[in-house]
Amino acid sequence: MSTISADRDAIAAAEAAAAAISGKKGQDIALLDVSEKVVVTDVFVIATGTSTRHVKSLVDEVEERLHRDLDRKPLRREGKEHGHWVLLDYGDVVVHVFDQETRDYYQLERLWADAPVLDFEPAAADA
Repeated sequence: MSTISADRDAIAAAEAAAAAISGKKGQDIALLDVSEKVVVTDVFVIATGTSTRHVKSLVDEVEERLHRDLDRKPLRREGKEHGHWVLLDYGDVVVHVFDQETRDYYQLERLWADAPVLDFEPAAADA
């Protein structure tokens, strides 16, 4: 099994993003340590919303939570107008929120199957 090499700040931000998604009933949340695979980022957060509206709501919650709790703003945001695949780029963390059909099509976890998976358990209040 691969070891985790992502920066601690990146892991903390990824966990905060995942908790925000979980708190809004996002599904199939995965955190991948891509720090040894990608030069420009450490962690991918991947999640699914149940509709385009839900995807947008999840993204709004991630942005609000990371700004409020960690004073982080995305460097780039793509796809929010359509709500099928929204990408929030925080530099060391990239958040991907999909609708189910788009996630099934792109299968990012399969593409990055050799990246270590970070453990994430939603808090009882977030579940």
